[in-house]
Amino acid sequence: MIEIKDISFSYPDADILKGVGFTAESGEVVGLLGNNGAGKSTLVTCLNRIRKPKTGTLTIDGKNAFQLGRNELAKTVAYVAQKNELTHTTVFDCVLLGRKPYIKWSVSQEDLDICSRIMDRVGLLDYQMRYVDELSGGELQKVMLARALVAEPKLLLLDEPTSNLDPKNQYEMMALVQEVAKEKGITVITVIHDLNLALRFCDQFYFLKAGEGYSYGGIETVTPETLQAVYGIRAEVLDVKGRKTVIIE
Repeated sequence: MIEIKDISFSYPDADILKGVGFTAESGEVVGLLGNNGAGKSTLVTCLNRIRKPKTGTLTIDGKNAFQLGRNELAKTVAYVAQKNELTHTTVFDCVLLGRKPYIKWSVSQEDLDICSRIMDRVGLLDYQMRYVDELSGGELQKVMLARALVAEPKLLLLDEPTSNLDPKNQYEMMALVQEVAKEKGITVITVIHDLNLALRFCDQFYFLKAGEGYSYGGIETVTPETLQAVYGIRAEVLDVKGRKTVIIE
């Protein structure tokens, strides 16, 4: 279980996050929702200590993650950024970097086996000797996800994992995230803009508005009233073939 409590972050001239917090269980996928500038990406980078929050705590299975050493934090919290710098390295070597917190003197057979299992799980075994700067956007996102997963984290943070992907790859990526989260008992927090993609693959929904939490809960919290308040849009939430679907007016 993770508990985010009273996270605040400010720049010298602006308050970005104001007392943000919620809890989530192992295996749950939490969608971070809200307009551009609401503080979603800032929250994610506060949770992995890229940014230092002014106040607040992140507790994972009873431990304050903000008090962990860098190596222990890297074993506990994994992060996939919205944009990734491409280097001329093989897929296997790129994924293996995710095992860095565990590697002492040299790469062990266990490290190699874990990398192979995760690459097989995300469908990358046939790509392991290709170079990452030669991959498509969807293939690259799978590599970055695999690199995060080999760290065997308890919390996985994703910043717009479906950005710049075509619809097929968007659904494949989010389905994979959902499946792995439940298989491995990983809590996932993902910044996501596509409301229908969120409804399809997220278990919980945290709406941010101007740096503050507006609402949090299951699918029942995605309502026309919430969408109007958070996004300023008129919309309906309908059942279409047994699935909740947002129709923007």
